[in-house]
Amino acid sequence: MSTSPILQVSDLQKTFGAVVAAKDINIDVTAGEVIGIIGANGAGKTTFVNMVTGYLKPSHGTIKFEGRDITGKPPRLVTQAGISRSFQVSQVFTSMTVYDNLLTALAIADSRGLNALKPIKRPDLERHCEETLARYQITDYRDSEASTLPQGVRKLLDIAMAMVSKPRVLLLDEPTSGVSAEEKFSIMDIIMNALKADQVTVLFIEHDMEIVERYVSRVIAFYQGEIICDESPEDALVDPKVREFVIGGEHHRGAAEARPHADN
Repeated sequence: MSTSPILQVSDLQKTFGAVVAAKDINIDVTAGEVIGIIGANGAGKTTFVNMVTGYLKPSHGTIKFEGRDITGKPPRLVTQAGISRSFQVSQVFTSMTVYDNLLTALAIADSRGLNALKPIKRPDLERHCEETLARYQITDYRDSEASTLPQGVRKLLDIAMAMVSKPRVLLLDEPTSGVSAEEKFSIMDIIMNALKADQVTVLFIEHDMEIVERYVSRVIAFYQGEIICDESPEDALVDPKVREFVIGGEHHRGAAEARPHADN
């Protein structure tokens, strides 16, 4: 069985005039990993994701997916290759129902972006749509307009739509952004269980360190366009540079400290 990285980023750099937005980015991602990408605003996280997904062309370096060079390819071709993404602001059709949003995304993915206006009331797509609604636990909102959805449900719909192309790698931009503290773990449980069932490699940008600590197997921390740490969450969240430049002065409870004591 091959142990080659599913995603390999080498010497990646992005400049805007004299501004260096990303520099010397080297990352190997193994299939099945769940990676948290952290950093302050402007640290280079979104620039990195945009380059991997084709929304920005790197100034230097290479991006290989399953051994194929996808550097600088447009988003449509990157998606077709097997990499999908969601955005911090959910990309849904607000005037359409949840069901029609998902059915439309399925039809576009099925047609590979061509002839997407063909009739979409097809039994195979409708069956897939119902299965996806159930997997992301949004069946109860099936006939609701997307504009009326709670933020958490809208996030679930957005990620479900990103998954209809059956990607092998999914990049998420702040999946809990705008979600209340009370529901963030339940929403993430649904997302991560669904993605695990589909055997998807996941990289997600996140500012909430509780989410990072609970769900990821690896943390990549950015500062001023460079990677300052690439470790397990246990090591990364106590790393001096991460604490200084990312977490700041906030008190962070480690997993052991946060776990309820057996004798309580």
